[in-house]
Amino acid sequence: MDKIKILNKQQVDKKIERLAWEIYENNHSEKSIIIIGVANRGMSLAKKLSKNIEKISNINVLIGYIKLDKDSPYNKDVDTNISIEDCKDKVVFICDDVLNSGKTLIYSTRYFLQIPIHKLSTVVLVERNHNRYPIRADYVGLSLATTLKEYINVVLDGIISEQGVYIS
Repeated sequence: MDKIKILNKQQVDKKIERLAWEIYENNHSEKSIIIIGVANRGMSLAKKLSKNIEKISNINVLIGYIKLDKDSPYNKDVDTNISIEDCKDKVVFICDDVLNSGKTLIYSTRYFLQIPIHKLSTVVLVERNHNRYPIRADYVGLSLATTLKEYINVVLDGIISEQGVYIS
């Protein structure tokens, strides 16, 4: 099956800018927030969101990553570069490129529930609405009705003309 470009780079950039504004509007009184990108594409989105938030506000954004085994997240510990103590009483965002079943997001959020957090939110560029887990995205760039057989690929880095969101 051929891949079809749904969003080009400029459209993706607009979605990310809009997400940044939404995050700012809902957190304008915060001095700092933490954005955790789910490695690897979630991290690319986290970096772009951070740049946009810092451009439009005075909020200090700390960026981190979380890595987990997406196939068996319950068998292995997560790897992150953010200390769980750094998140105590903070506003934390878990950021990923695509929300499909909810498995990755729910296991990512589990790690941050070990301590009291002021607010925990989820951000995705594309939501597919095939949730099998009780989690939703609080901030969504694009909601797509897809079949389970279709695959969404997000390209945020690399050659500019190839950046975008694809369905195949």
